[in-house]
Amino acid sequence: MDNHSSSTPHLFQPLTLRSVTLRNRIGVSPMCQYSAEDGVANDWHDVHYGSRAVGGAGLVIVEATAVAPEGRITPGCLGLWGEQHIAPLARVAQLVKSHGAVAGIQIGHAGRKASAALPWHGGAHLSEAQGGWETIAPSAIPFGDTLTKVPRAMTGADIARVQNEFVATAQRALTAGFELLELHAAHGYLFSEFLSPFANQRTDNYGGSFENRIRLLLDTTRAVRKVWPEHLPLAARISVIDWKEGGWQIEDSIALAKLLKAEGVDLLDCSSGGVVADAKIIVVPGYQVPFAEKIRHGANLATAAVGFITEAKQADDIVRHGQADVVLLARQFLRDPYWPATAARTLGYKLPPPNQYARAW
Repeated sequence: MDNHSSSTPHLFQPLTLRSVTLRNRIGVSPMCQYSAEDGVANDWHDVHYGSRAVGGAGLVIVEATAVAPEGRITPGCLGLWGEQHIAPLARVAQLVKSHGAVAGIQIGHAGRKASAALPWHGGAHLSEAQGGWETIAPSAIPFGDTLTKVPRAMTGADIARVQNEFVATAQRALTAGFELLELHAAHGYLFSEFLSPFANQRTDNYGGSFENRIRLLLDTTRAVRKVWPEHLPLAARISVIDWKEGGWQIEDSIALAKLLKAEGVDLLDCSSGGVVADAKIIVVPGYQVPFAEKIRHGANLATAAVGFITEAKQADDIVRHGQADVVLLARQFLRDPYWPATAARTLGYKLPPPNQYARAW
C-alpha cells in the first residue's frame, strides 16, 4: 500500500481511499464548535481546523454541518444549506489541504435533538421565545432528559425533502473543495433515529423491520453517491450499538455496513450510543475500538476507530493489529493540536515539521 520502510510506525503509514491518500492514519474527529452564525464559518473555524492540519493530522473532518436550518443541533452549528456557506468553508478546506491534510466534512440533520441551547448555556431544548424551532423525527417521541420537545413525525414529503437536502449539500461540499464526505448517521440524530427501534415506531415503509428502518439512510447514500464523484471517498458514521437491550445491536451494524459498502461507502466511522437518554455506556480507554474491528472484518470494509484514544502506542496498536484503518481523535486534539508530532516522538519517528516550526519541532 505504501513505500515506507518497516521502521515506520503503522500509525504513520499512508492510507489510500479511492484517489485520495492520507499521509498517516490519524484523523481529527468531527467535533461541534458551536461558533457559527446562521451556519456560516468564521475565523474560529479557520484557526481550529488549520492548526490541526499544521499539527500533522492526515485527515481533518469538519464538524457536523447541517443540511437545513432546522437540522442544526444548536443556533451555533455550521450549515451548508445555502450558497452563502460555500466560500467560508472553502477557505477552511483550502487551509487544511495547504498544510498536507485531507479535508473532510460531515453532513447531517439533528432530528429530534435539534433546537438545543449551546452546551455552555445548558444544552436544553430552546423554546420558541428563546429562538427555538420545530423538530422532526421518524416518530413523535422526545429524546428525554433536557431534550423534552416532542418532535413532529415526518411525512413522506418530509422524508423526500431531507434526502434532497443531503444531495444538494453534498454538491456544495464538493464545490467548497472537500475531498472526503461523511454522512452522520450516529449519536441519535435523524438517520440514527430511523435506525433504532427506540426512536422509530413507524408503521410505513420506513419503520418496523430492519430493511425498513435502514431505508432512508441507504436511499440517501445511493443518491449522494451519484453526485459525489467516483474518485472521492464517501464515509458514514454510525452508532454501532444503542447500549440498551432491545435496541440496535452489533449484528445490525455489520449487516448495514455490508449494504453501505455496496452503495459506495469506503469508510465506516464506528461510534456508539446517543439514541436514548438512559443508556448505560461503559467508558474506558478505547472502549469503541472493538466495534471498528468487528465491522472491519465482518463487512470487509475500512473502518475508523474512535473513543478515548489518547496515547501514541494505543493508536499505533489499533492500526498494527488490524482493528481499524484510521484512528479519529476528538478531545485529545482539543488538548493538543500537534498530537501527531507528540505521538511520532513517542514512537521514535521523525515527523517532518512545517518550515516555520522546524527549530522547535
